[in-house]
Amino acid sequence: ERNIICTQTNTKVMAFTRTHQQCDKCGSSDAVGVNADGSTMCFSCNTYSRSKGEKKVVTDTNFITGKPIEIARRCLTKETCQKWGYHIGTENGEQVHIANYKSRNGALVAQKLRYANKTFAIKGELYGLYGQHLWSSGGRRVVVCEGEIDALSVSQAFGNKWAVVSVPNGAGGAKKYVSQAIDWLESFEKVIFCFDNDDPGRDGAAKCAALLTPGKAYIAELPLKDANDMLVAKRSEELVNCLWQAREYRPDGIVSGEDIWQAVIKEDTSECQPYPYATLNNMTHGLRRGELVTLCAGSGIGKSLFCREVCHHLLKLGETVGYIALEESVRRTALGIMGIHLNKPLHLENDLSEKELRKAFDETMGNNNFYTYDHFGSTESDNLLSKIKYLCKGLGCKWIFLDHLSIVVSGIAGDDERRLIDNTMTKLRSLVEETGCGMVLVSHLRRPPNGGGHEEGGVTRLSDLRGSHSIPQLSDMVLGLERNQQKENNNETKVRVLKNRFSGETGLATTLFYDQDSGRYMEDENQFK
Repeated sequence: ERNIICTQTNTKVMAFTRTHQQCDKCGSSDAVGVNADGSTMCFSCNTYSRSKGEKKVVTDTNFITGKPIEIARRCLTKETCQKWGYHIGTENGEQVHIANYKSRNGALVAQKLRYANKTFAIKGELYGLYGQHLWSSGGRRVVVCEGEIDALSVSQAFGNKWAVVSVPNGAGGAKKYVSQAIDWLESFEKVIFCFDNDDPGRDGAAKCAALLTPGKAYIAELPLKDANDMLVAKRSEELVNCLWQAREYRPDGIVSGEDIWQAVIKEDTSECQPYPYATLNNMTHGLRRGELVTLCAGSGIGKSLFCREVCHHLLKLGETVGYIALEESVRRTALGIMGIHLNKPLHLENDLSEKELRKAFDETMGNNNFYTYDHFGSTESDNLLSKIKYLCKGLGCKWIFLDHLSIVVSGIAGDDERRLIDNTMTKLRSLVEETGCGMVLVSHLRRPPNGGGHEEGGVTRLSDLRGSHSIPQLSDMVLGLERNQQKENNNETKVRVLKNRFSGETGLATTLFYDQDSGRYMEDENQFK
């Protein structure tokens, strides 16, 4: 809306046109209005733009008159239009629909004019809800619609006997007008929001419902786009039923008793896959989607190799994997996975022909079931999270490997590492819940205060995780790798379960043996001999 001062009468007129075009931001097909100064406004998502569209200037500030008639195309009767003061008139020889806005005492304060070419103009100043003057305060229920035509449609479906109102300018600006009428709405036992069946409508209804006392607001869901579509389709009875069956508004995440019972009896369909090590599975009961597994160890102990072993195992099982290794190139990641498949450390010795390499590639990551991220070094966390979300939702990755946490936060401005890790862990935990992926996250350990180090075979503890207590708190499983690099025979790596939210079993789970020739971790020391 834009206020224009008429120099002849010194009164305000709000004028705009509606071009019946799609909004680039919210996708609404006909919500973009063009103001008198050429700027535009989407009345679904409230997006304002300064520079496009035709102009329509309203210079006559006198309210115009019309008469109520049947609007056959909308299936609205003359009686409904008469009750609501919704008239058909003419202005400058052009037919126009007139929605009369009145004060509580019935005085005309504004008009919303709709022209045949889909343009609109507003005379006066809109305040509160359309049709509010028709109904007394209090009562069992009131229905709030997204537009004037929808309000008339619902009213007619109820025989014009139940309280119905509408917001003036679509779902995007609905909260403002509902706020102006909040005391009146609060006087009813139930307030039912019946907005358009699209994303802006649902979002607008939720924002308005949140303004009311908990337990008072309800949101109706329609099978068609809006109430008038239901009326035109001769589904008035179904429209009424949708309003009676409107569900009580609750903020996202609040679950009622009956919903809890449905969750209890619902079959657990969460996907689970085993680790490549049987004794580790005995304690962890495998990898599960929707869980965050943190892998920690000292520097150079073998965290990346462990991740590649698990990743390769998932690929063999036909799973789709997203692998983000921020300290190595895409080539190094690919050679690592292929080397495990061939039992050969390809990054150290690669005497295979291109044909042999291609065969290994096709047998591991050549079926569009393996994706990685071409980036070396630190990255801004929100950007990285959007990439992970795309891997899960856009490419169907069920498992994500992120190596490692410290380098994610190292590129973020600020010197409070603990706060940065807290924020990043919270976002990762939320992302796992949202996408349902299983995530393996690599995290570093801080140096023990009493000297020595985890590189000398020290026992890993949750308190050793570097940077923040949020890492163990938000992880479902924490695994620690322990190996003494200075020992003469240092091929043994112990895997310790530090946290196990699934079953509570913790402690030393297995011992893995590193084979120099194959470049692999195996449970049986003699497997490659």
